[in-house]
Amino acid sequence: MDTLLEILQELHDDIDFDTHETLIDDKVIDSFDIITLIAEVDDRIGVTIPPEELVPENFNSYKAISKLIERLEDD
Repeated sequence: MDTLLEILQELHDDIDFDTHETLIDDKVIDSFDIITLIAEVDDRIGVTIPPEELVPENFNSYKAISKLIERLEDD
């Protein structure tokens, strides 16, 4: 998931995404960041995130986003 980490760091290079587990709760990433993230994941990783997966718990941490992408890749 190095590409995912690169995408996140491009959005906010001041955040340690390996340890921060409350990205949504702490308002580190907002709706515009999520839209950008979804587009970049689609373009650079080749995984489309469907609307029903756009829930806070899927985007609250790097680990949660990674698990979401891995689950969608397996489908």
